[in-house]
Amino acid sequence: MTEHPRNPYPTVDIIIELEGNQIVLIERKNPPHGWALPGGFIDYGESAEQAARREALEETGLAVRLVEQFHVYSAPDRDPRHHTISVVFIATAEGQPRGQDDAARAIACDPGKLPIPLVFDHRQIIEDYLAYKAASP
Repeated sequence: MTEHPRNPYPTVDIIIELEGNQIVLIERKNPPHGWALPGGFIDYGESAEQAARREALEETGLAVRLVEQFHVYSAPDRDPRHHTISVVFIATAEGQPRGQDDAARAIACDPGKLPIPLVFDHRQIIEDYLAYKAASP
């Protein structure tokens, strides 16, 4: 009998930029509880880009425009539930985020003044994003 390989789960996270140099965070309804970037699992038959747009809309009510693929985060311990690999996108949107689906609420916040606790490796992702933006012309 052949065993199926045990692979990491593919996910996406989205750094949604709003006017006023703010980004969107969600407060999670499900464990692990805390604040996070919008995101989730890539469905079978779905591209990472499609998943990012879908997850952003489901969790925040915002239709996003993907600007660029930012980075891939794959540390085996980045998610306490199981090993995930996240493709992180930078996106823009207009409007006010509204928490929906598995987000208890969604807020626009200054990325230099983050609420706590931030779950997963999202603090590191946001710090990397801020360094990237500071280095960009």
